[in-house]
Amino acid sequence: MTETLTLERPERQDAPRSRVEVRAVRKEFRQRDRVVTALDGVDLSVAPGEFVTIVGASGCGKSTLLQLIAGLDRPTSGTVRASERPALMFQESALFPWLTARGNIELALKLGRTPKSGRSGRAQELLDLVRLGAAGDRRVHELSGGQRQRIALARSLAQGSRLLLMDEPFAALDAITRDVLHEELTQLWQETDLSVVFVTHNVREAVRLGQRVVLLSSRPGRVLRTWDVDLPAGRSHQEAPVMELAAEITASLRTEIGRHAGA
Repeated sequence: MTETLTLERPERQDAPRSRVEVRAVRKEFRQRDRVVTALDGVDLSVAPGEFVTIVGASGCGKSTLLQLIAGLDRPTSGTVRASERPALMFQESALFPWLTARGNIELALKLGRTPKSGRSGRAQELLDLVRLGAAGDRRVHELSGGQRQRIALARSLAQGSRLLLMDEPFAALDAITRDVLHEELTQLWQETDLSVVFVTHNVREAVRLGQRVVLLSSRPGRVLRTWDVDLPAGRSHQEAPVMELAAEITASLRTEIGRHAGA
C-alpha cells in the first residue's frame, strides 16, 4: 500500500490531548436475580495516533469496554469520553450480501453524509488502500474471509473517524491471512492520524500491533498491568523481542486466570 489516506473530518481549532478517556468505570449487568459486575474501576487513556491493544481472559470485559467507548452502552458509574464518534470493526465483517464491495463502502459514505458526487471516487480510494481496487464489483459471497475483512476495514474508514475500535477482527482468519492483514493494518495506521483500540485474545498479536498492551483482570475486569511496546512498527510476531514480551504477558495472564479459578 502506497496511498496516503486523508480522513474526511471537520477541522478543529484545538487538538484533544486524548481520543479516549475512561475514568473509574464500573459496569454492572442484571442476570435474573443477581447483579454481575463486568468492569470495576477501569481507567484508560488513548492519545491521538496511539495504537492500544487490550488482552485478558474470556469474559473479563474487553468487549464490554469497547462497547462503552463506542457509545453503544453506558457505564453504571464513572465516565467515558471519546473525542469523536468512533468507527467500529468486529470479528464478523457484517457486510450486506446484496451489495457489492463498493456498494458496502458507498453506503457507509452515504450514512456519513458524503455528497453523492464524491462517493464513487472515495470508495475507490478506500478499495485501493486495502488492496482490493479491482474487486469493487464483487458480491460478498465472491470474497474470501480476508477480503471481507479488508472491505469491512475500508467501510470503517469511510466513516471518517480518527478513532477506530476493533474487536478481534482477525480471529476467524487463517494464520497467513492474519499475518498479511497485520502488516496492512500497521502500514495504514502509520500513514494516518488514527487512534486504534484493538481487543484480542492473542497475546502475540497484541504485542505485534500495539504501542501499548493493557491486561485486564478476570471478572470483574480491572486494568491489571500495562506494557509499553518499545519496538519498531511493522515488526513480525516471530521476532525474538516480540516473543519474549508476549511470553511475559502470557505468564501474567495465566497467573491471573489461575488466581481467578482458585478463588
